[in-house]
Amino acid sequence: MDSIKNFHFPAEWHPHTATWLSWPHKEASWPGKIGMIYPKYCEFIKVLTEGELVRINIGDEQMKAFAKQQLIAAGVDLTRVEFFDFATNDAWCRDHGPAFLINETTKQKAIIDWGYNAWGGKYPPFDLDDVIPTKIAEHFGLPVYHPGIVMEGGSVDFNGKGTVLTTTACLLNKNRNPHLNQQQIESYLQNYYGVEQVLWLGDGIVGDDTDGHIDDITRFVNEDTVVTVVEEDKNDENYHLLQENLAILKTMRLLNGKQLNIVELPMPDAVVYDDQRLPASYANFYIGNAAVVVPTYRSKNDDKALDILQQCFPDRKVVGIDSTDIIWGLGSFHCLSQQEPAV
Repeated sequence: MDSIKNFHFPAEWHPHTATWLSWPHKEASWPGKIGMIYPKYCEFIKVLTEGELVRINIGDEQMKAFAKQQLIAAGVDLTRVEFFDFATNDAWCRDHGPAFLINETTKQKAIIDWGYNAWGGKYPPFDLDDVIPTKIAEHFGLPVYHPGIVMEGGSVDFNGKGTVLTTTACLLNKNRNPHLNQQQIESYLQNYYGVEQVLWLGDGIVGDDTDGHIDDITRFVNEDTVVTVVEEDKNDENYHLLQENLAILKTMRLLNGKQLNIVELPMPDAVVYDDQRLPASYANFYIGNAAVVVPTYRSKNDDKALDILQQCFPDRKVVGIDSTDIIWGLGSFHCLSQQEPAV
């Protein structure tokens, strides 16, 4: 296993060159609803372009023409959007997109191309998604590393100071890397992401088809503070598992020995569609240069969640965008995006 010397994966609040997206086109991800997601998806892009470029993987000229039409209708400044002719199977760029590393001394970037198998082989085909990071690296002439194991961007969250947060439910799931134990997976995280410490939580929220991605439950908002979702209703099926995660967080110590500052974030009311409980969570926010974009769900807790997150990000505006239709795809704004850090 090569370790990548002097490179690391920065925290999401580190300044971005761009945000990467993969244009949504797979109807099976939003059965009966894909047409309804574009206005809010384009609103997300519009907010991002106020602070950075948005780079979009797009399948063909017809899809690009449709995307431009949708973006113009939403009032997006197209001079802030760049299209790349890299076809994808699906829209979840957090998980199949490029993991950018930086070397702050030499001002270099590199890309890690982890293996991608659509969350344990759940949604084939995924061959186009699996090669996206290498295509982007080749386009920009960046070094690209292939660890040879499955890893998704939504399963890890970073404080930029040597610590990564993840879950056993996802990374130790037998549908990802059954040949590796916890210690071996930690070694991969340390060697390729440039971290020293791996902190493990347990289960993810109900309805999450990724087997427990961290970006639906607990997120760093600065180097020693996390927000974590909690469910107030003791009869809700998320209540106990989120209490367990909260208890584990309280025992954690950072590399400097400090306890985590823990900010509790409410959960929205249950979002159910076609008798299916959807993984609606305010933790699936995305930290852009100019704004933090938070999914909202027409819930009584929307404003409370936005207020809490605004206090966590005093230097950025916090923008809520209705994700009630988008979450039918079983993910929201963080799942759809991947940051390209500036050096």
